[in-house]
Amino acid sequence: MQHILIVDDEQSIQTSLAGILQDEGFQTSIASDGETALKLIEEDAPDLVLLDIWMPGMDGISMLKKIRAPGESMQVIMMSGHATIETAVTATKLGAHDFIEKPISVEKLLVCIQNALKVNKLVKENKKLRARVARDYEIIGTSPPIKELKHQIRIAAPTSGWVLITGENGTGKELVARAIHRQSRRADKSFIEVNCAAIPEDLIESELFGHEKGAFTGATSKRKGKFDQAHEGTLFLDEIGDMSLKTQAKVLRILQERKFERVGGERTIEVDVRVVAATNKNLEQEMKAGTFREDLYYRLNVLPFHVPSLRERPQDIPMLAHHFLNSYCLKENVESKELSDKVLNALCAYSWPGNVRELKNIIERLAIMTQSDVIEVSALPVEIRTASEKKNPEQNEHGISIDYSDFKEAREYFEREFIRSKLQEHEWNVSKTAEEIGLERSNLHRKIKNYAIEMKKD
Repeated sequence: MQHILIVDDEQSIQTSLAGILQDEGFQTSIASDGETALKLIEEDAPDLVLLDIWMPGMDGISMLKKIRAPGESMQVIMMSGHATIETAVTATKLGAHDFIEKPISVEKLLVCIQNALKVNKLVKENKKLRARVARDYEIIGTSPPIKELKHQIRIAAPTSGWVLITGENGTGKELVARAIHRQSRRADKSFIEVNCAAIPEDLIESELFGHEKGAFTGATSKRKGKFDQAHEGTLFLDEIGDMSLKTQAKVLRILQERKFERVGGERTIEVDVRVVAATNKNLEQEMKAGTFREDLYYRLNVLPFHVPSLRERPQDIPMLAHHFLNSYCLKENVESKELSDKVLNALCAYSWPGNVRELKNIIERLAIMTQSDVIEVSALPVEIRTASEKKNPEQNEHGISIDYSDFKEAREYFEREFIRSKLQEHEWNVSKTAEEIGLERSNLHRKIKNYAIEMKKD
């Protein structure tokens, strides 16, 4: 039963409203003043409050200010026999769903209550959906690189600064973008995603800026672009390194002037968006090659974020694997399964070239194809089993077993980890690192490239 609280100092109104609402199938509570009503709300929050404006002590407007917080599902309908239009407007601005004059029309009241409860239901559903989205896009991990990334997001998200996210494919750049939006002051507005690599060159302008009817063949109606849709919210430009120079120039103009025209249009549209861009490319190298505009790079790179690869945070693999397995079983409504210790060890021993996305796909495959409650090593793909079989009890600094099956492999492993450690020590300055370890700068550059060492700027 939906719960309605009646707050009115007139006993006759309390009794009549309670009787009517109970006959309609509602649970009711009664309070004669604001202080009593606040205590009842604190003990058991109702779905709806019928609130009189003129009461002894705390009046209805003062009480409304205390109970109607933004985003709350509880709805309030104000009642009064002596209210002015100004009072009604004030109540509406403070979050009241509606305003009813006394003497109260029962038919009008019931319609108003039904409408308010529909809003109540929608607000609750919206909260559940937001919570589900937050879970689906949660950044999982407790390793030092992930802790640092989450810390940076908490600092940067509430600001209006534009963000450039870098990282390999499959590391979770979109998760970072969504986390920034969710923790920003624009969280209640739209998050609009554009995959710049997936849109054909001849359509990307229409996709970003929209078009007018008849602007080109097939433009049978006016269409809003992504910048329009993201107004007052966040626009996520994924794989921006794949955007053509022509489109880059137009995007730069919008970012500078905060206005644009639709394709085939003449009217200037002003827009307020926070841009978060992401790429798996090295944009500094792209600038040197002449495929990415230097001015756009510096415009976007206000707040740089780097998403670590799974190789850089192997201690997060068990947590991620359990999370993906539980999420899949819950989504598909199947009995929960477990990963054996040997499976977890094998997952930790693998290099994961596809990063978190590859791990998620493997876990889903295991959940589907394994009939038993416990997933064993035999169910793993051969490349993961092979990586695991090569390992011996000796471990690297991450606590992951490694195998020196021959002298060359051992030397290469040590050299790679030694160079990475020294680069980090010298804040990724190649010249200082080369001088410290006694290598020619060009030789060190070659080894960095050969070992695919990612140059992370702290």
